[in-house]
Amino acid sequence: MSSAREMLDSIPAAAALGIDEAAAAIDACLTCEQSCSSCANACLAEDDIAAMAACIALDQTCADLCATTARSLSRPVHADLLLLHPLLEACVRACSNCAEECARHAEHHRHCALCAEACRACLKACTALLESAPFA
Repeated sequence: MSSAREMLDSIPAAAALGIDEAAAAIDACLTCEQSCSSCANACLAEDDIAAMAACIALDQTCADLCATTARSLSRPVHADLLLLHPLLEACVRACSNCAEECARHAEHHRHCALCAEACRACLKACTALLESAPFA
């Protein structure tokens, strides 16, 4: 059991979100945030930093959105679903954009391959949460 799941399970009040989906999204967002932050930093060590500029920018945007999404999902009591919905959509878009850009560099840069994988996993987890009953 992840620490996110354990924390959500410990909340004494009913949450507006499904615990399984929310915990999976939190875990995926935190992993993606770390991967994107590390990827952006690794891009700065590459020989042709200018060629990595878009990757760095998308990594930073994705990391920021994943961090904000994870923090917001970690507060499910009195959650504002009208606020969470567009935040999750923005996170999905940032993950999609970042995964696409990192995939372009994945053959030559292992950090980009790992980041693309983390972005796709986060995209999948956040999409699953968006498709769950509370957002229907």
